[in-house]
Amino acid sequence: MLTHEPTGVSAEANERRSQAANLAVAQQRLRVRLAIEVRAEASESPTDLWHERAAGGQLAVNPEHEHYPALLSEALDVLAGVAWDDRLAAERLRVSRTQLVRFLQTEPRAIALLNTARADLGLGELR
Repeated sequence: MLTHEPTGVSAEANERRSQAANLAVAQQRLRVRLAIEVRAEASESPTDLWHERAAGGQLAVNPEHEHYPALLSEALDVLAGVAWDDRLAAERLRVSRTQLVRFLQTEPRAIALLNTARADLGLGELR
């Protein structure tokens, strides 16, 4: 098990045969959990990762990609910074609203977080 000491967030993996492979999976899981559970103030413009992944008008990122947790964290930070308004967040990240929502749907806890915030604001659920 890996634990991020400042936050207490932890993750583990033990389904692989190799200890090194389990460590890599646990690190990715920890990074995703941190992306979901820890918020930071977002910058006014998206990072270069967003520019690279949204090249050609398509947001292309696989949940297994090493930059996925950072992109997920940035998306959720931007959403939190604009009071969970997915249209404003998509505009700030320079992707379409549909692309942003589909990206969040790749991680069920991320879309659930957005939908919980939307429900608290009296808005409908995004699917």
